Amino acid sequence: SKELKQVIVSGQGEFHLKTLKWRIENNDKLPIVFFEPKIPYRETITKSSRSDYRHKKQSGGAGQFGEVHLIVEPYYEGMPLPDSYKFNGQEFKMNVRDVQEHQLPWGGKLVFVNSIVGGAIEARFLPAILKGIMGRMEQGPLTGSYARDVRVCVYDGKMHPVDSNEISFMLAGRNAFSEAFKEAGPKILEPIYDVEVSVPSEKLGDVMGDLQGRRALIMGMNSEKGFEKILAKVPLKEMSSYSTSLSSLTGGRASFTMKFSGYELVPTDVQDKLLKAYEAQQQEE
Repeated sequence: SKELKQVIVSGQGEFHLKTLKWRIENNDKLPIVFFEPKIPYRETITKSSRSDYRHKKQSGGAGQFGEVHLIVEPYYEGMPLPDSYKFNGQEFKMNVRDVQEHQLPWGGKLVFVNSIVGGAIEARFLPAILKGIMGRMEQGPLTGSYARDVRVCVYDGKMHPVDSNEISFMLAGRNAFSEAFKEAGPKILEPIYDVEVSVPSEKLGDVMGDLQGRRALIMGMNSEKGFEKILAKVPLKEMSSYSTSLSSLTGGRASFTMKFSGYELVPTDVQDKLLKAYEAQQQEE
């Protein structure tokens, strides 16, 4: 997995994976260490924010210079583009020249709006700004997870007749986006799965209690021939070792299926833990 930087091995269950591990270690003489797969979180924002960033570097000869002013806001399909934005009592009018919608490979969209007037930034530098923003979305400002569903309006900036180049504006765009993102009510999204559990009626209470302990949202139940079918939405993070737990609770008489449903905001306490874990990881590296 390029995103998670792990080799993902799938199987029909935990016993199947343990058997595979034994075969590789004994037949191929290759030591293997299994870890739980990382969770493919996403990052997004919940309000608008603005940032100005100047990239300037001088070390003899031609230097680097690029300044980008931009606004970020959460994006949803069909969302109208306002004529202006207000921040701290100051109004920023938009003179939209171009709008680009980019479907992101990891889901969601980036909408890139060019609202630059008066030649503050030449059009030839806009692809570099977009590249810088896209690169930061590929390694989100919060935890390094992919960012999604953001609209970015570039409305002003500055150039230097000699020192401005693509790398300068790529870095200015990247850092302006990162600063604005962090001030725009950033949130972490987690993958949610539709889970169906078929369980003997007499074990229903135990299984329901276990699911609720996994932050499950119970969507419904059906009865069929002495079995109860539980329909629930459960965060992928909470489904770790569920096969073993379910078998233990029901004596191996229950079964379940799971299918990806979508992404939802993590609770505040979960986000705090993820941020602390990422910060600790960065310090170790």
